[in-house]
Amino acid sequence: MEEPPTSPPPPIGDPLTNPSASFSSLDDLAHELASLDDLASRGSWRSVLDKVARARSLSLLRHPHDHLAYLSYNALALAKLRRFADASTELESLQDLESPEYKYESYPQIYPGRSGSMVPFCLRWLNCVIPIKLGSRQDGLDRFYALLDFVRGKLEERRNKGSSEEDESVSAWRRREVLVMNSIVGNHLSYKEFSVCLDLIRDMFRRGYSEDPVLVSRLGYIQMQIGDLEGAKSSFKQIEGMASEGKGRGSLSEVELKNLVNRNKAMLYLVGKDYVSAVREYEECIERDDSDVVAINNKALCLMYLRDLSDSIKVLENALERVPTFALNESLVVNLCSMYELAYVNHSDIKKTLSTWIARVAPDDFDSSCTRI
Repeated sequence: MEEPPTSPPPPIGDPLTNPSASFSSLDDLAHELASLDDLASRGSWRSVLDKVARARSLSLLRHPHDHLAYLSYNALALAKLRRFADASTELESLQDLESPEYKYESYPQIYPGRSGSMVPFCLRWLNCVIPIKLGSRQDGLDRFYALLDFVRGKLEERRNKGSSEEDESVSAWRRREVLVMNSIVGNHLSYKEFSVCLDLIRDMFRRGYSEDPVLVSRLGYIQMQIGDLEGAKSSFKQIEGMASEGKGRGSLSEVELKNLVNRNKAMLYLVGKDYVSAVREYEECIERDDSDVVAINNKALCLMYLRDLSDSIKVLENALERVPTFALNESLVVNLCSMYELAYVNHSDIKKTLSTWIARVAPDDFDSSCTRI
């Protein structure tokens, strides 16, 4: 019933080191980048690979930033399709990301007046993730910590230039700092290294993120796992105060912040096995946003704990029918199939029907083995 992991950054070129404000469209930034962006947004990762391969074979990529943008999409598509070794090979072709080869000023005829790195942030992030996926946890963690230092260096540069916290570039780098820190904390959390997680989050608070609801919520979940229920209540109460005062939303919308408050309350009810109250909190989330897949999934699980299998199945089936783009994820489908196994003698036939539907509508990176047929 945990919150979903933080999503990777978008694969398009870095808007800060490769400013797109001077371009009228994505296609001005790189060859047919808009169509790649559209394919990625629809989860058509195999088509992304085909399009990149075609552009490369026809020598359609003429400038250094074209190659980097397409390589970003290719590496991300390979990672989404769980072809991590191939994604690693793609990234290794770049060697040193800080090489002059990837600096605008190395090509004054192509990029007059520009300076800085043209490496998209997505590539830097994937460069940390892929080793972990291949079993080299320490290598990946070392890279994540190095990336955190890189991001903080960029923030410091902008502050030294007199940029305020409200400036777009500073805000973007602050979001990246939270993204990288969440990735690091998530990794330590998966190994139950709770003291490391607490130290990292508290360090972020000292750096001015004490009112970031995502980080405060993560602190609350860690406190729950180590048995500090009062600490968790205090952290969740802080987020509730942010929502009521209408401030401190961080990267969340107003609806997302309110739903975070309800989901946190539900988690506390779950500790006390008060599933009825937890269901009520999740229902508030769903009424506010019917695509809140965490609330949908957890409401169904609570109903199952209340021995209401019929309604728990209906919650998940209705979500898949109503908002398949959001509800179709492996965790939800695993839970639905488990409920089928508990509720029906002919669960194999029902799961085959579900699997057939998934094959028709799911994005390329969906793991169909989660139906356990």
